[in-house]
Amino acid sequence: MTRMISVGVFVGAFGVRGEVRLKSFCSPPEAIADYGPLSSEGGENKYEIKLIKPIKQGFAVRVKGIASREQAEALAGTRLFVARAALPALADDEFYHADLIGLAVFDTGGRELGRVAAVENHGAGDYLEITGPGLKNPALLPFTREAVPTVDLAAGRLIVDAPEGVFPP
Repeated sequence: MTRMISVGVFVGAFGVRGEVRLKSFCSPPEAIADYGPLSSEGGENKYEIKLIKPIKQGFAVRVKGIASREQAEALAGTRLFVARAALPALADDEFYHADLIGLAVFDTGGRELGRVAAVENHGAGDYLEITGPGLKNPALLPFTREAVPTVDLAAGRLIVDAPEGVFPP
């Protein structure tokens, strides 16, 4: 099965002629239009979009086959996906969040600490949420070169040099 990556979500209607509000998760946000037809999570529905104009927190878009406000409203909450293979290659020191989730996390001594459960960003930079045995609560680790000196996607692991107190001894 092809691995699908969420690139955006329809958030409601825009106007009365069938335009839809779209929130893009891409960088830059307008790159969402470059991936061709987007799919629903299970792939059962395909959506051809055309960006109309930027609006607060997203874009007004035209979706092929959507001609009324009611049809546009019915799409609200629909997450949009593309195949992972359709995403462009990144520089060596850049990573897609979806590629980091699930990686095993080891300290510099080789002790397994857990797995990446999520990648979050609340404005001050990315951090990894790590869960695993021995952790009552998820550990939150800044995703910086200092804290995460090695990302080995091929081996499915991260080597971390966590600040004191992030993980139990």
